[in-house]
Amino acid sequence: MVWPAAVITTALASLAIVLGVADGRAQPTVRGAEAVVASVIDGDTIKLTDGRSVRLLQIDAPEPGTAECFSRAAGRELRGLLPAGTRVTLEPDPPLDLIDRYGRLLRYVHRGSANLNVELVRRGAATVWFHRAERGRHSATLLSAASSARTSRRGIWGACPSAVWNPLGPATTGPGSPAAATPTPRRPIAGGRCDSSYPTVCIPPAPPDLDCADVSYTNFRVRPPDPHRFDGEGDGLGCES
Repeated sequence: MVWPAAVITTALASLAIVLGVADGRAQPTVRGAEAVVASVIDGDTIKLTDGRSVRLLQIDAPEPGTAECFSRAAGRELRGLLPAGTRVTLEPDPPLDLIDRYGRLLRYVHRGSANLNVELVRRGAATVWFHRAERGRHSATLLSAASSARTSRRGIWGACPSAVWNPLGPATTGPGSPAAATPTPRRPIAGGRCDSSYPTVCIPPAPPDLDCADVSYTNFRVRPPDPHRFDGEGDGLGCES
């Protein structure tokens, strides 16, 4: 049987997309399922209205709940891009991992025509992280966006003098400003309001969102929902020294 040329062309194009050919060049976008944002957890993670969490693929932002430079600002950047109720498209990138060890989906997140993984890097709100040195289909675009942000000293690259450029490792931005790194003395809380997520210490509920540098406690017990995200490792302890 002789296959029509159009059929052969379509089949080859589909095969190229499936294979990904992750050689550093930008690859055709494979669009995935649509979803709706419920909330932004931190600078590189969102929660969907169906209960699933999504970790933005091939990037990393400073971890909240620490004194790491730009940790809170990174979350604010993503919240500005993805307010609750935003409809997004989630793009997988085979053969990269589709789910991480915490059960989060690993995806590129698109809002309209914008790839927000790339946009965060372009703004300097996140760095590139090729986990296990694996480069996905947007690796060249991500590296170009990072180069632009670093040259223009946007975001992390202007605010954090100790920021390290290492696309093979997680974001390392160094300590925040001296004021942010100095623990705030405990102040009386009106009405004695203490959040039940922190049963052994008295920390007020959010808002505002607090970091470890804002409280005078270390190694305290944390239980869900941990509104201030003090327990970044999920081991039940907050602000570990």
